[in-house]
Amino acid sequence: MTLQLRRIVMCLMALVILQAQPAQAQGAPGDYKLLAGDKIQVSVWKEVDLQRVVIIRPDGKFSFPLTGEVQAAGRSADDIRVDIESRLRKYIPEPVVTVTVEDVGGSRVYVIGQVNKPGAFAMNPRLNVLQALTLASGTTPFAKLDDIIVIRGTGAAQTTIPFRYSQVTAGKALNQNILLESGDVVVVP
Repeated sequence: MTLQLRRIVMCLMALVILQAQPAQAQGAPGDYKLLAGDKIQVSVWKEVDLQRVVIIRPDGKFSFPLTGEVQAAGRSADDIRVDIESRLRKYIPEPVVTVTVEDVGGSRVYVIGQVNKPGAFAMNPRLNVLQALTLASGTTPFAKLDDIIVIRGTGAAQTTIPFRYSQVTAGKALNQNILLESGDVVVVP
């Protein structure tokens, strides 16, 4: 199979699998939990000085006037809105706060090894293994497709999850085509 044909087959398989997933598996937009590196816009109605775009720092927090440090990582935009409104009640009667996710820059997966374009890829909203391989422009002719692994976790708590490309593309063992989590590394030997 030529490299061009291999890429086309890979892209088509990723699209077929994405379409076959139930809507629940792709996640509801309101369920998104913020991560360090994400950008949000915080606005307080009728308060020009309390409108800004902030980036969540590596410690998972951001600073906002009158509220101090706000924990954002691991929380939804609505959770943060409620938190800021309650903190502002000391200064503003009945504050109306809006928190909008501007950019999900913190939600990334990494694809390395025998792929055409290794690198970090934004998960918007979620990706499975085949989709991540597609974003990396497919595999090289030297890739060991049935030895692909996903490394998940941090520090000593890392685990590996096997991915057998030939089984998944043949429509077998589709449970291997897992939804990736932020920070996952797909290794194509």
